Amino acid sequence: MNNQEIEVRQLLETLRPAMEADGGGVDLVSVQDDIVIIKFKGACLLCPSIGLTMDLAIKKTLMENLPWVKDIIKIN
Repeated sequence: MNNQEIEVRQLLETLRPAMEADGGGVDLVSVQDDIVIIKFKGACLLCPSIGLTMDLAIKKTLMENLPWVKDIIKIN
C-alpha cells in the first residue's frame, strides 16, 4: 500500500460511520495516476442519493484534503 492509498483510506474512514449507519459503505479499489477509484457496497448500491454522497461527501472530503487528487471514479 502506497502513501496515497493510506491517505485516502484514512479519510474514507471518517465517512464510514455515517454510511454504515444507513447500511452502506465504500471501499477503495485503487489510486492510479492521482485518480481515486472506489466501489460502493450495501445499501449505497440502491440508494437514490448515491450521487449526493459521491459529490458532497466523498469528492468534497478527498479533494479538499488531498490536493493531489485529480478525480474520484466509482465502479460497481
